[in-house]
Amino acid sequence: MEQLVRIKQTYDNGTALVVHLRESACSGDCHKCSGCGAAKETVLLTADNPIGARRGDLVKVTSATAPVLKAALVLYILPLILFFLAYWLGDVVWGRGALPGCLGFVLGIGIVVLYDRKVMRKADIRYTITGFAEEPKSVRKEEHNHG
Repeated sequence: MEQLVRIKQTYDNGTALVVHLRESACSGDCHKCSGCGAAKETVLLTADNPIGARRGDLVKVTSATAPVLKAALVLYILPLILFFLAYWLGDVVWGRGALPGCLGFVLGIGIVVLYDRKVMRKADIRYTITGFAEEPKSVRKEEHNHG
């Protein structure tokens, strides 16, 4: 998984603190769809800096995709699987599947919450700066207009 980030600070141990502006689900183009009101979130990450990037540089950062895919699987698929499984079992055993299906979905959400807490404690995703990125034209224009 590759993202564009800005270097906030560098350290002597070969790492850097980087800032990632997480856009809304609609990619932040709110002006194109009359605005959704979704807030942008600033995320600070520590990344290995083998290319020697400096403060203020726009760089590409990569991370392993396996933990992200595993989290997505748990988050999106598990509650649905438990819903359909419980619905089917409820229908076979009691002749009514809606209530057991809903309970299965709630169980899936509970498992997701527990998994999220476990992952947040262990958060072992390594980020690596892999190269310099070119400034988007819109960012360059804004910096020249404000500076």
